Amino acid sequence: MAKKVDAINVTPLHDRVIVKPAKAEEKTAGGIIIPDTAKEKPQRGTVVAAGPGKKDEPVTVKVGDVVLYGKYAGTEIQIEGDDLLIMRESDILAIV
Repeated sequence: MAKKVDAINVTPLHDRVIVKPAKAEEKTAGGIIIPDTAKEKPQRGTVVAAGPGKKDEPVTVKVGDVVLYGKYAGTEIQIEGDDLLIMRESDILAIV
């Protein structure tokens, strides 16, 4: 049975957000398979948890939002066997 990431028991503090990165592309548009060493880090993911925000600034993203973030944004963490990123809300560039 697969684990659901939506049921994590971690609540980020302040304006932190936990994002599950999207899978990296396996093939190019022409059908060429990309090896693991040549894959780029994904810059898109789904929000799985969000903190309450700062004192005067509530968090604008919510659980389930698909977001775009910078290539080197956030810190990689592993919770219950899932690879996730924890980052500040200001590292998120857009909601898709």
